[in-house]
Amino acid sequence: MTPATYNLWTIGCQMNEADALRAATLLEAAGYRPVPHAQEASLLLLNTCVVRQQAEDKIYSRLTFVTELKKRHPDLVVVLMGCLVGKNPLEIQRLQERLPYVDVFLPPSDVTPLREFLQARDMALPADEPDDDLPSPLPPSLAGRAIVAHVPAVLGCSHACTYCVIPYRRGGERSRPAAEILAEVADLAARGVREVILLGQIVDRYGLDRPGEIRLPELLRRVAAVPGILRVRFLTSHPQWITSELIATVADTPGLCPYFEIPVQAGSDAVLAAMRRGYTVAEYEALIARIRAAIPHAGLSTDVIVGFPGETAAQFEESMALMRRINPDMIRIAKYSPRPLTFSARHLPDDVPAEEKERRRSAMEAQLRVMLTEKNAPLRGQTVEILVESIEASGRRYGRTPDYKLVFVDHGTARPGELIRARIVWAGPFSLIATAAE
Repeated sequence: MTPATYNLWTIGCQMNEADALRAATLLEAAGYRPVPHAQEASLLLLNTCVVRQQAEDKIYSRLTFVTELKKRHPDLVVVLMGCLVGKNPLEIQRLQERLPYVDVFLPPSDVTPLREFLQARDMALPADEPDDDLPSPLPPSLAGRAIVAHVPAVLGCSHACTYCVIPYRRGGERSRPAAEILAEVADLAARGVREVILLGQIVDRYGLDRPGEIRLPELLRRVAAVPGILRVRFLTSHPQWITSELIATVADTPGLCPYFEIPVQAGSDAVLAAMRRGYTVAEYEALIARIRAAIPHAGLSTDVIVGFPGETAAQFEESMALMRRINPDMIRIAKYSPRPLTFSARHLPDDVPAEEKERRRSAMEAQLRVMLTEKNAPLRGQTVEILVESIEASGRRYGRTPDYKLVFVDHGTARPGELIRARIVWAGPFSLIATAAE
């Protein structure tokens, strides 16, 4: 164990990743440096997710390992952050009693307790360190190396789908000031970031809770205009809140990638109603048709939950059929698991057997593989634009197309952060292989 070193372990969504890096920024400002292995660190930073039971199980497995590590090294500092901690003071107190070996508890998107802990240990932060809850999302150790950065635009959520624990763990919807976001993006660009992804549980609602604030289309235009930023994306969208102006902005704004992440969650109107999603299957399909009419080359990803309470085999087949009709570029498939405090956990029996949930997940994954194999096959021989994100030890470049397809470039001399043209030579369901174009 080396003094003033930290190890970061995080699971969950892109918002979690952004939160973890902000905490890392604070640690590095206080003199800590990152190390790759927990056994080498004097401080462990664990960022948690409880959206699914599987994620929560991983957390407690990791905490078991950390407990044993702290028994051997009593001076080890353990910092727990994220959705397991939540924002309810009473729940945090109960968690403190349950996990006495944890030294600091950080609610989602709030590093104030960590700042106070460091100051109490006389690890004073630099005089120019801003005293707010959101330090830079890019710690100094990643400056010049990170090409893509996540920037939260909307924190929390107030929609309250019946299955979703996010409103209870991250609090209600809060948009960040546009001026603050733009200043952050400019700082990221100055430190080598070339692609920015604006985040929100329902990012399309940006500004609705701040009278006089600009809305998402204008924010995207301004972010895309920041010098040094080559690409801009945004996620996650909700079908109810994607406007014609937003679609037109994606179609017309240079640098704004033609990519939409729009969870549907189910292909049955009855299941959607039980989820309180607020739209029908027909309305979702009409939205996808509008997007593709305006932007024929747009990429589309979606989310589907299988085995929601009451979902019949026939209703699952409706979800399968919907996926075939919209033919997305990616589907994130989750098996339903009841989450504490949610409406579904309190009022809807979890009546789909575990083995049936797995059967449905596996069936949809198999269908997805076939669909993407067929969809990507025509890309062979085409030349695409790629933003190089990193270089593997073998020299192979890694990056994505504007519509978010993952590409490995076997040959070439491009450096991370460069836009290159590459010719696709192999197309699989989940990635492509290319050679740098002349």
